[in-house]
Amino acid sequence: MHFLYSVVTGVLFLLALPYFFWKGRATGKYLRTFGERMGRLPVYLNVDGERSIWIHAVSVGEVLAARTLVEPMRRRAAGRRLFLSTTTMTGKAVAEKHAVGLDGLFYAPFDWPHPVRASLETLNPDLLVLVETELWPNLIHEARRRGARVALVNGRISPRSFERYQLVRPLLSKVLAEVDLFLMQADAHAERILALGAPPERVRVSGNLKFDALDAPRTPDRLRTILAPSGQIPHPLIVAGSTMAGEEELVLQAYHAVREAVPEARLVIAPRHPERFDQVPALIEAAGFRCARRSRTDPGGWRTGEVMLLDTLGELAQVYPLAGAVFVGGSLVPTGGHNVLEAAVAGRAIVVGPSMTNFQEIAELFLAEKAMLQVASPAELGRELQALLRDEPRRRALGERARGLIDRNRGALDTTVEALAALLGPARA
Repeated sequence: MHFLYSVVTGVLFLLALPYFFWKGRATGKYLRTFGERMGRLPVYLNVDGERSIWIHAVSVGEVLAARTLVEPMRRRAAGRRLFLSTTTMTGKAVAEKHAVGLDGLFYAPFDWPHPVRASLETLNPDLLVLVETELWPNLIHEARRRGARVALVNGRISPRSFERYQLVRPLLSKVLAEVDLFLMQADAHAERILALGAPPERVRVSGNLKFDALDAPRTPDRLRTILAPSGQIPHPLIVAGSTMAGEEELVLQAYHAVREAVPEARLVIAPRHPERFDQVPALIEAAGFRCARRSRTDPGGWRTGEVMLLDTLGELAQVYPLAGAVFVGGSLVPTGGHNVLEAAVAGRAIVVGPSMTNFQEIAELFLAEKAMLQVASPAELGRELQALLRDEPRRRALGERARGLIDRNRGALDTTVEALAALLGPARA
């Protein structure tokens, strides 16, 4: 099974390799990280081969959840080293900034036997912690073969992922049988992992770590003076966060409608993927606006008629407190939506589109509590944003309900740490 899986993924990788090198030709990002992804980790990560705990979080959202584990797991580690791996450059950038207290940070290996074994040889883990849906067959199998325990934490299986996983259930059930513990975000996720073959006695519902990971964001003074030059907070500012390809045009269409009723309204667009930073200015200009780039704008430099492109990493959460209303992207196009929690903890009025399958339970919770608005089209988005900017009491009520919902749902961290600690015996020599 593992041999066949490795052959298939290897062939697919070789076919895709020219595309990725072409895509990264300007930045060299794939070349720079290729060694680590092949398992060639820096020797200094664990020069004496000490026992460790390895946490893997693929990208930004998973890293923000995983960072809550670092300090409490260090206290329970019994002398073990603590490592974190990511898959994306943005995930690593966020980890470098927020995941304090690690012994090492690196890119996860490709899921082939040799890179995985090389990484395990360097890290020597007693416990492998996979965040959310990182079910890599070779990584799990090789970790177990070396005697490590394996846990999936903050687990979630979206309806769309569940449909895909069902196609390979015979393979996946064998992978799941090698996982010692599944800590799932909610009952629906637990039911899906059980339907895919996870051993029932190993599946628990622990809640969502992302609620515990949230701190009230603070906006640096310089950023505040760039984006809120009038000093009025919140002011008629719309933040479109984590937008996807094909979505910026729809947001700009809605923004035109907003400006008809609220001429002073301003818009910040924050694309989800940094590689699109250089593509979005042309879309803004095609919609009839000038583009101001955050990286090139000084305080007082944002002019009327310009749309601000947030072309920096790690600042989106700091921008949310300045907003009058927030649109969370990935939801007007059929990509499944993005996490609304950072906007919620900032106490902002949140609007999403119809596609929220990646965060279905969270979306349903927020909608049930009247802590978020959902629209079906760009035209409806324009009408809702326009109405919110003109109705300050309604904006405030939405934001307060969102922040209150966050506070009521904290507590998954303690459950998760206790369960992981139970998997760890004394550190082995």
